[in-house]
Formats: sequence, C-alpha cells, structure tokens
Amino acid sequence: MILITGANGQLGYDFQRLFSKLNEEYIATDVNDLDITDIEKVRKFVKDKNISLIINCAAYNNVDKAEDEPELCKKLNTYAPRDLAIVANEIGADYITYSTDFVFDGKKKTPYTEEDIPNPLSVYGKTKFEGEKEVFRVKTDSFVVRTSWVFGVANNNFNKQVINWSKSKDELSIVDDQISSPTYSKDLAYYSWKLIKTKKYGLYHLSNDGEASKYDQAKYVLDKINWQGKLNRAKTKDFNLKAERAEYTKLDSPKLEKAINKKIPTWQNGIDRFLEEERKNGR
Repeated sequence: MILITGANGQLGYDFQRLFSKLNEEYIATDVNDLDITDIEKVRKFVKDKNISLIINCAAYNNVDKAEDEPELCKKLNTYAPRDLAIVANEIGADYITYSTDFVFDGKKKTPYTEEDIPNPLSVYGKTKFEGEKEVFRVKTDSFVVRTSWVFGVANNNFNKQVINWSKSKDELSIVDDQISSPTYSKDLAYYSWKLIKTKKYGLYHLSNDGEASKYDQAKYVLDKINWQGKLNRAKTKDFNLKAERAEYTKLDSPKLEKAINKKIPTWQNGIDRFLEEERKNGR
C-alpha cells in the first residue's frame, strides 16, 4: 500500500491518476485526513495499513508569505518531511519527498547538479534545504527530489495565472530575469515512480529539459492560445516581492535520467500536453 500526503496538490493529484491507471493500491491524504506535523498522528494512521511507500507531496509553498510565517513554513518543510522519514523507517517503508531549486542562490550560470552547494536566499528555500538534510539524517535510504516551477491541471500555477490574465488584459508584463525550467507535475510523478522502483536512493534533480525565463514561459503559453495582446519584459525588482529570488536555478537531471534510463521531455512539450489536458477539461 502506498501513502500519499498532500494529495490535493498538483503532484499528489498526478500520483493518484498514475496509480489508478497502474492499478497500484494507495491511500491519498491531505491536511483534513492526516496532520503530518504531528508524528504521533502519523504513527497511528499508518498502523496496520501495510504501507510499503510514503510519498510526501505536502509542503508550504507560498514563498513570499513564508517570510512572515517562518515557523509554520519550517514545521511543514523541515520537520514534517523528517518525521515522515522517521515513520517510514519504523514501518520499513520506502520514502520520497520533494525539494526545490530555491535552495540555490542563482550565482551559477550553468545548470545546477546534485553536487553543487546550496545557499538559499529565502525562508522558503532555507526550510526546504534544512528538510533535505533532516531527512537524510534520520533515513539515509530516502529519495529527495528537487524540482522547479511545477505546473499541472490541479490547483493554481503560473501557466493558469497567465491564461487567466490574458482573458481580462490586453497588455502583460512578465519578468525575464528569473530563469529555471517549468516542470509538468504529470512528468514529475511519472519519472519519480520510475526512480522509486530502482531503489537507487539519494538526492536527485528532476525538471523538464531546457530552460526558460518567466517571460519565455508566458510567451510560449500565450502564443499557443493565440493571445493577441502585448507582452512586455519586466524585472523582479519592479514587483516589490517579500522573498528574494535567485536569477538562475535551472536543475540538471542527468543523474536521474541515468538511474531510470530515460530522457525527460522538454518544458515546451510539457506545456503542450498541459494545454491539451486543460482543453479536454473544458478550461
């Protein structure tokens, strides 16, 4: 039996769809079903359920709000992943949790590998990096997967925001000085599952192939939906955001691709499939 936490998010939703398709038995939980910040509740929940894998998709993801709520952010991004790893150890289950490109400071101008030294700039990035270290401290045979700019059909994301803005505005300004790789949650779930089955534990980067600025990403989406408005280039400093953003955080995925013997598709291909799904869903 597989336990998915944070099941109502983009990644959790796509894991559920993947497992339903593969006829894998799973229990999908979100905050109303299971409070992962309470280890005793987690222990009680997994008891006698024969859980062989815990997939933690839960996280505190509001990067700017985290600057005002550091304790809550730490609870969800540092302590909860650690406690789930402890419980996985106790019941002999495999464990995977997710981290972020925000652990890097963006000073590098080539894609970040798993060997690069993190230097997070924000509360969110710091709590995620601490979470990685805590997980490996308590359960060395874990999977920790860093990803970036996740988008999917469940919940809100940058692609959906751009599409919504395009419906009411004929001019948009998007930053061109943040560069990483948009990552389709469907691919994140699929290639994570491939990795889990290898039992090659460790730290991995998993993002769609290629790199883009937020401007590039928005332009790609807007071109695909035939928006006729005007798209302007902007800078991060124009938006007065609470949390500091790194300029360049593209994650390199060859370690993971080698482990699963598969190439990860480009971000453009991911967006194409996402838009197709949105069309099918009548959105």
